[in-house]
Amino acid sequence: MVKIVTDSLSDITPQLAQELGITLVPLYVQFGNESYRDNVDLSTEEFYHLLEKSKTIPSTSTVPPDFFAELFTKLAEETKEILAIIASQVYSGTYESALQGKAMVIKDCRIEVIDSQVAIGGQMLLVISATQMAKSGANLDQIVDWVRRAISRVHLRMSFDTLDYLRRGGRIGKAQAFLGSLLKVNPVLGIKNGNTFPFARPRSRAQAMDFLVNFVKSFDNIEALAIEDATTPDELEILAQQLKDVVSPEHTYRSKVSPVVGTHVGPHVLSVSVLEAE
Repeated sequence: MVKIVTDSLSDITPQLAQELGITLVPLYVQFGNESYRDNVDLSTEEFYHLLEKSKTIPSTSTVPPDFFAELFTKLAEETKEILAIIASQVYSGTYESALQGKAMVIKDCRIEVIDSQVAIGGQMLLVISATQMAKSGANLDQIVDWVRRAISRVHLRMSFDTLDYLRRGGRIGKAQAFLGSLLKVNPVLGIKNGNTFPFARPRSRAQAMDFLVNFVKSFDNIEALAIEDATTPDELEILAQQLKDVVSPEHTYRSKVSPVVGTHVGPHVLSVSVLEAE
């Protein structure tokens, strides 16, 4: 069976990864001299507590190529086909690291590495679907073909209460246009072709949530949905209730914005990711 690998920018929890048989590569968060593996050494709850209390601005880093080489070599003992679905290379060096690691593997195993061109829930939906295909007996060619075609059907929107974290981390992209005019607004950004784009400037949190709900409802046919919060589970529950008749619960995945992502988006983000049906 094809083994599926992804990184923690997908916001797939270690629990879900274990349940589905996904190999999850944790990236790193640094607070000063302390380095933590995403959702391994530092839980989501512990991270956001540190983020709001610490005077130190955290930073993030990926894993080196030899980590991937060792991982792929180990997986090659169990399978002849491996697929790594990685966060957009615009946001992280993980994709390049995985490619370099692949080139270091000497075992007889076919390895494919795909830039998902997204992150968080969008990446999560691609990975989950690929895993389900693998479990159903699809081979590597079939899964790679599906993922590459599905990338254009992934749509993502995130609501923020501030863009300061994105600005400080250098991940703000074309949303730079929103800076300087954001008093009392809750900007909504999206990801397209691996880049961050501004979409709307609702005047309140409630309006921002309505925007996310209406965005999901704008699709005629949805294959799967991911909804996420960082530190506002009550708001996530409201989103879930408003969308339960749009996408069935068995095709809706809830998650937390993980520490590495949270470093760049802050503690009060909400997101919806849609995998549009073919």
